[in-house]
Amino acid sequence: MKKMWKSVIAVLVLVLVPVMAWTATAQEQEDAGFVSMFDGRTLDGWHAVPADSISDWSVEDGVIVGQGSVDRLVYLVYGDVELTDFELEASYRFPGNGNSGIQIHAVKDPSGKRPFVGYHADLGHLGIGPHILGAWDFHFVAREEYACFRGTSLVIDPDGTTHTTEIEDAVRESDITRGGWNSVRVVARGRHYQFFINGKLASEFTDNANEERQNKGAIGLQIHDAGMRVEFKDLRLKKTASGR
Repeated sequence: MKKMWKSVIAVLVLVLVPVMAWTATAQEQEDAGFVSMFDGRTLDGWHAVPADSISDWSVEDGVIVGQGSVDRLVYLVYGDVELTDFELEASYRFPGNGNSGIQIHAVKDPSGKRPFVGYHADLGHLGIGPHILGAWDFHFVAREEYACFRGTSLVIDPDGTTHTTEIEDAVRESDITRGGWNSVRVVARGRHYQFFINGKLASEFTDNANEERQNKGAIGLQIHDAGMRVEFKDLRLKKTASGR
């Protein structure tokens, strides 16, 4: 009997050790190139826009907290302001109702209409609607602000003409935790942009426009309204080779 058990254990070792090694290697490959954007204690490496909105941002228990004090768009902007192609991962939570998101390729709006022009991966509380939660917003001076709601794949032609298709198996409200933590992933690769929530594609677009197309810029976490609260953690960034 002892010999039999020794044989069983030996077989399990031969089977499980390579599997565990493969799993660790796969995880290491997945993590390769990512750097943390947040030290879990301070807002070092970030700045507020407008500058006087810094009091709306704080760190509590290893989490970045945005608490809207007035009805205006405010952002917490990451230090690298000329990012081109990248992957961004984070977790977010809305304890109550709110409208937020992650601005990418953000540059100062020359018209003064809003703090930034650029592309905006929209987040909000569960039930706010597909035009916000999981949608892309387009913040420009002169260009059309296209509709790219949750579940939409959008292509913008050089002349601004658009084509949309429905994403098969896009993220649904039932995939998102109300009031709890959800993961978000934003990918900017060449002219193609993807927005994932909890591992499922929410919306995507390809911007081939000749005018006002954004190639690089900053990343900013947004507060949209007074009284709302949004929380972020596990923020990490991987710069990737340009596909432009």
